[in-house]
Amino acid sequence: MAGRRHAKRKVLQRGQQVVTARLHLGMHRAVFGVSPAEVADRVVPLADLWGEDAVQLGDRLIEAKGAREVASMIEAVILRRHAAARMHEAHTRLALEAAARLSTDRVGEVAEALGVSERNLRRVFREAIGMSPKEFARLARFHRALREASASDRVDWAGVAVASGYYDQAHLIAEFREIAGVTPRTLLSELHGAAPVVTVAATT
Repeated sequence: MAGRRHAKRKVLQRGQQVVTARLHLGMHRAVFGVSPAEVADRVVPLADLWGEDAVQLGDRLIEAKGAREVASMIEAVILRRHAAARMHEAHTRLALEAAARLSTDRVGEVAEALGVSERNLRRVFREAIGMSPKEFARLARFHRALREASASDRVDWAGVAVASGYYDQAHLIAEFREIAGVTPRTLLSELHGAAPVVTVAATT
């Protein structure tokens, strides 16, 4: 597989045939999984990009009866990988939009707002985020409660519970114990006494 800025001439010997695939602009990353800039003006073995998929394709191409069948096989694989990548991107966008809503809305409300079933939302969300929408909403509520409590010198835990989406203070305490292993008051005290944490945001 090669991405080139300059023409490369190759003289074919008698009986040789060559099949090439030209991708539409914007398809490269979806099909090959890397930026076009990473392989420009280089010849890269397809197995380095596709792994076992490239090996399996090579095995099938050996059995192909002529260049047309080879081209058809290659086209089918490219289209399948492109469709899968586009679907993954769509699922990721859906999961991120759901995550933004789950901090305040119930799973059923989020699914309805996004026009998908709860079952489909759960499947897509777990695939993209690594946990269920309910688990994510629970953690979002936990973090919101910590922010609410940290913003005040004298914490009204009942008020924090309501503002953060808990049924009541008992519900807040129970979830803090389950998630952090300690009461809200103890955790807040530990955080106030801890050294500052520097968070590095990934930009790629």
